[in-house]
Amino acid sequence: MSTVPSVAAPPPDLRLSGPRLVLRPGAPADADALAVIRSEPEVVRWWRSPDPVDVIAGELAGDADETVLIIDVDGTVAGSIQYYEETEPDYRHAAIDIYLAAAYQRQGLGPESIRVLATYLVEELGHHRLTIDPAAANTAAIRAYERVGFQPVGVMRKYERGADGSWHDALLMDLLSEDLARLGR
Repeated sequence: MSTVPSVAAPPPDLRLSGPRLVLRPGAPADADALAVIRSEPEVVRWWRSPDPVDVIAGELAGDADETVLIIDVDGTVAGSIQYYEETEPDYRHAAIDIYLAAAYQRQGLGPESIRVLATYLVEELGHHRLTIDPAAANTAAIRAYERVGFQPVGVMRKYERGADGSWHDALLMDLLSEDLARLGR
């Protein structure tokens, strides 16, 4: 199986809107705000130590395998959502990851962001299957993803190393295009 990542920089005019937020490409100035968010204990718990600002700026510019978008709430950087596309025709799908500043958590903005991005990935980019892989212990994230329609597929044992240096399980979840359509986006 060969993996050919797509171009990671989103179109500069991309704007995906939800009722309370906009997903948009990042600018260099957004890197500082994301670095602050990535330093918050509520985010570090699941995302580990934050990357340096220049690395975040590079990700926003498309220097990574994934496409990184800003979650903008009323003109404020509330977090980031990213997606990776597997382009091998026999395995084609997209994977999503997200983090929000503590001040924006528990308000339904995570599910809204994911729903907006999932709709784009299915309707505009033609993906039939989306995946997400939260830490198995991150019950709040798992509940949020289930609200969008993601379903558990299985536990990936010792999937990622935590901040404490030990290996932790993750839950693989997926969403099929027909699930998204059935839920009314």
